[in-house]
Amino acid sequence: MHDAVSLLEAHQPDTDPAEFFSIVQKALMSSLRVLLRADDSSGIIGDAARRLLKLHPRAAAAANVKPAKLVDWMMKFQFEEEVSFFELDVVEYASALGESGIALYRRRLQEVAEPLGPEPAPREVWSSPHSRAWWTLHHNARRLAVLDRDVDEIIRTHARDHSVAKWLEDTSQALEEIGEIDLAIEWARRATDHDLGFQSSGAARRWISLVAAHRPEELVDAAHHVFSRWPTSGSALSLRDAAGDRWPEFRAAVQSRLRERPDEAVLFAIADESPERALKLAFELGITSEMTWDELARALGSVNPGEAILIHFMLAEGELREASAGNYREVARRLRFVRALAAGAGKEREVDEFIASLREAHRRRPRLQQEFTRAGLP
Repeated sequence: MHDAVSLLEAHQPDTDPAEFFSIVQKALMSSLRVLLRADDSSGIIGDAARRLLKLHPRAAAAANVKPAKLVDWMMKFQFEEEVSFFELDVVEYASALGESGIALYRRRLQEVAEPLGPEPAPREVWSSPHSRAWWTLHHNARRLAVLDRDVDEIIRTHARDHSVAKWLEDTSQALEEIGEIDLAIEWARRATDHDLGFQSSGAARRWISLVAAHRPEELVDAAHHVFSRWPTSGSALSLRDAAGDRWPEFRAAVQSRLRERPDEAVLFAIADESPERALKLAFELGITSEMTWDELARALGSVNPGEAILIHFMLAEGELREASAGNYREVARRLRFVRALAAGAGKEREVDEFIASLREAHRRRPRLQQEFTRAGLP
């Protein structure tokens, strides 16, 4: 489908605008019908449909589609179509609609809202009797506020009752969209400080990004604030990068704080290009996470292949505690990688002896033997 959309985009300059718009709209609606019947667990069909949704308003503007006709289609698409997990953005349709079309669109939205009764509270939209209609109306109210460049309305429609960090981050994003950078930074900070949940943690990345782009003199303080709230390897790395020459001022305190979260301490040492220190920490702090050990083994491969190989041995034995075809394939891939690593470190004999010991220990697991042989292991 993506090839078809790309082909369609490539032929736009050579196609009559009205004909091109008709083709795009038919292709879009066809993709929705396919989605109703097909397994799109990979997301390929949905992504292609989103590309067509991006193309549709541009095609409508080029074709000079009558605003009333376009509004009719937009209303039907949002409130009547069976597939309801795609959104239209009135900001993108503004050029095609023009002032009269946008005014008509507002009236049509109001006509939908009037018979619905009292508007539900922000957290009760999805449990209300008209959840789809209310959600769509609220989405349009937010996008119309952006179109109008109305700061107060953006805050009202996006932040809602200020009870959810993601809503505060959405407010920041909308304010950035209209060029209100100071307010965007302020609302990203509010979202960051809302609580310690994953939404606030995600908002912190937006705040750091905005500060880095527009207030670089505040970046170190911002990065330090984020680390103090979420002491992870990622936030420590962000602080290190922001601090630059000032990093020695923070290093000891950061490393000390990370020791409270052993996996994060090891992962930061790896990211800080100190795999030998990471290895020491892993033993000292009693790391049990297989994922952390795996990261460490891969980091050690180029500087201490002997230790890396021993860690891979440990992980392989752990993965074989549970009998499953998936585990056997994973161990076979791991050991094939280890053999390549050993070839450059003069450790081939030790690795092959280890593989032989696994074959013997698990000789009653024919599927494991098959996976090892398929991977080219001795």
